[in-house]
Order: sequence, then C-alpha cells, then structure tokens
Amino acid sequence: MQTFRIRKAFLIPLGLLLLLCLTLLGVCIVHKEPLAKCLILIFLLLPIVVLFLESLFRRIEVDKEHVVAHRLLRRKRLAFAELSEIETVMVKRRAFITLCAGDDFLIISNAYSRFPELVAALLAPADETVVSETTREMAKEPPMKSSDIVSAWLAVGLLLFILYSQLVGHV
Repeated sequence: MQTFRIRKAFLIPLGLLLLLCLTLLGVCIVHKEPLAKCLILIFLLLPIVVLFLESLFRRIEVDKEHVVAHRLLRRKRLAFAELSEIETVMVKRRAFITLCAGDDFLIISNAYSRFPELVAALLAPADETVVSETTREMAKEPPMKSSDIVSAWLAVGLLLFILYSQLVGHV
C-alpha cells in the first residue's frame, strides 16, 4: 500500500501562519486591544485552523484493489474494479483527477506530495477503458503547482510584519 499526504512544503508555512495568528491574538489580548480587533483575528483564525487540520489529516492510500481518501473525521473508499471513469481537469498548473464509480466519486488534486507517483499508482490497477485521454496525457507529465506554497509564505511574511509592528508600537 502506498500513502500520499499533502506536501510538507505547504503544511509548514500554513502551520507557521496559524502559530503567528495565535501569537498576534495573544499580543492583542495582553495589550488590551479593542474587542473588534480581537474578534477580527478570531474570525481570521477559524478558516486557517480548519485548512491546517484538514490538510494535516488528509491522505490518500492506494493498493492493488482500492483507493482510500482520508480526511478530517471522514473517509471514502473506492474499488478499482467498480470505477466507471477516470477523468482529469486542468486549470493552469492545478490538476484534478476525478475517479467515478457509479454515483460515488473522489476528486484528487496535485496538492499531494509525490503527485507523479500518485497518478501512476491510481492508473496502474485501473481498467484502461475507464481512463480518459486527457488523464493519459496528464500522466505523462503531471503538473506541480507551487503558487499555494508561495502564497502561504507571503502570508507568513505579512503576519511577521504585522506582529513586529504590533510589538514595536507598544514598547
């Protein structure tokens, strides 16, 4: 069985972003900042916490007979023998592979580490007749996307600047 997780190159800056947001909230509380400022930070924190936890616990397991997607508090399993279609949608450098088995489906993006290996692991046990031509073409050279990683690091940099400004302003 092969296991694929969300890239650490994305999880690390996302975790730092979460830590910095919590630190900034703590600084705001200690410095007795206005309630509105603290509430805005809390509302900013909520999606970051959800995204971090969802990304941290997300993984795909592939064996000869099944593909299993693990997500926060849920799991989906599809048998390769039941797949009716494997399709790919490309949007710039982002790839989405859709595995369909009747009314059941699973969408996998290229946010996972070792994405070329994941694509190969998904296509190897599948019946060739269910794999679309688009998917075959994409499998020859799977795209790697890094703009989400760059965006996360930019957010970390911005939050470091805000935190620095907050601390210097109260010294």
